[in-house]
Amino acid sequence: MSATIALGQHLRICPPATSANLGPGFDSFGLALDYRDELLVSTAEHTEVVVHGEGAGSLPRDESHLIVAKMREYWAERGVEPVGVRLEATNNIPHARGMGSSAAAIVAAYAAADALLPPALRGGAQAVFQAAAAWEGHPDNVAPAVFGGLSISASLDDGEFSAVPLPVHSAVRAVLAIPSTGLSTHAARSVLPEQIDHSRAAANSAATGLLVHAIGHAPQHLLAGTRDYLHQDYRAEAMPESAELIRRLREAGLAAVVSGAGPTVLTLVSTEADEDRAQQLIEGYAEQLEASGNPVNWRIEIPALARNGVTVEVL
Repeated sequence: MSATIALGQHLRICPPATSANLGPGFDSFGLALDYRDELLVSTAEHTEVVVHGEGAGSLPRDESHLIVAKMREYWAERGVEPVGVRLEATNNIPHARGMGSSAAAIVAAYAAADALLPPALRGGAQAVFQAAAAWEGHPDNVAPAVFGGLSISASLDDGEFSAVPLPVHSAVRAVLAIPSTGLSTHAARSVLPEQIDHSRAAANSAATGLLVHAIGHAPQHLLAGTRDYLHQDYRAEAMPESAELIRRLREAGLAAVVSGAGPTVLTLVSTEADEDRAQQLIEGYAEQLEASGNPVNWRIEIPALARNGVTVEVL
């Protein structure tokens, strides 16, 4: 290894939360939300990790921390001698809620590692995207975490990944109902069937096409465009409270879906009236659950849609 990393470099890295699938766009659609982690990263002789917020009591504080480990791997794969990393992470994105926390972490790791390389060796956003998608195994959360906005992404036959930006109508907003308990992506995927009927696949294809038109140009069609036939019905048993909330919102004419693998519920709205109705329905359902003795608490967040993906600031 001939190239070296300069010590004493300092960066602020802010990756956004993301919501994948949006109903029928399974493993392909992703939307960036302006709800971000903040990482202060410095190159140093020795590694030191400080964690605030999500995972503060459980995440590693040494070189086994995911972000530090992946930064060092990124450098080694490019023939650069790894150095120590001082990381101070303020984790705001909830873990195991279907809001892309793992994608945010891996994108932040590779974006930081790339920015700290000697200029001639940097690969830029595409290199970060390819590396992060390869680690995740699918690019739906990674693409909006890197590029921002709404994207449709895919795994290509040659082992690479593609991501194409899609327009979002200026009126579209997101209302999140975030439960206090999480669900692992593995658990959410374990309930999916090996095969589905051709008729359901065809219906899902039609809904996906309508979703592209609705979210970009005609929000009045969001309800129909977010009807899923591939995964949400099967996942209901793993997240019954979320499934019931989605049912109530959709019966009220609101475009509610599982955010990623869940159990967070995402509702896409385009008017203040629908935003208010969504909040009222979520609050009413949460109060009902609390009165019945259900231990799950819900909070509502209405983040702006993130036009930009991960941000890298030199300090």
